[in-house]
Amino acid sequence: MLYLIGLGLNEKTITKEAFEIIKQCKKVYLEGYTVDFPYEFAELEKEIGKFEILSREDVESAKIIEEAKKKEIALLVYGSPLFATTHLTILSDCKKFGVKIKIFHNASIFDALGETGLELYKFGKITSMPKWINEKFEPDSFLDIVQQNKSIKAHSLILCDIKLGFKEALNQLELACKRKKIQLEKIIICSCLGTNKSSIFYDNLENLKKKKPINPFCIIIPEELHFMEKDFLEQL
Repeated sequence: MLYLIGLGLNEKTITKEAFEIIKQCKKVYLEGYTVDFPYEFAELEKEIGKFEILSREDVESAKIIEEAKKKEIALLVYGSPLFATTHLTILSDCKKFGVKIKIFHNASIFDALGETGLELYKFGKITSMPKWINEKFEPDSFLDIVQQNKSIKAHSLILCDIKLGFKEALNQLELACKRKKIQLEKIIICSCLGTNKSSIFYDNLENLKKKKPINPFCIIIPEELHFMEKDFLEQL
């Protein structure tokens, strides 16, 4: 049996139901590579007990599936357990190989975006910004999704690579927008939402470069704003 468990947005937001299941599992694993956690793993361990941190290779291999055929296994995932395609693959593999699986849902970063005042149903496709390695590897295709969203007047959420620093991410965004001829006005930076270290900034790029948000952070490029959205953002 495999239990795929969403942890929510901080170390204390795991559900009571999921916590009870963890206590009965023979092995508890944590997927620790798809996001920068906004807290130390030791803080989570104090809340739920010991666990083993898995690499991408372990999660994407047959390791967990094989173990779950014989005993109860828990895989802990930051935020919502099915937000990343990797975890959808696990769900598919369990069905394929006849392994029972139960999902424990929780809040994702997308749920917390309501704190910006933006209407969630006005968001378009979500995209990700990778870290540029050198001048020969500067992918800017994430902005193709932003342009698609703009065409239907939808807000764009850009998730940032866990290796990306804040200023580096803004510099990449600025250069990529110049290449794609996308004019940026004010954008939104969300940092550590759902924790006591959360912050939201709404400003132009030059002013945002002076800020120092904590990882993990994400970028929102807002499109046409309803007057209530605009009023809320201006208060930030």
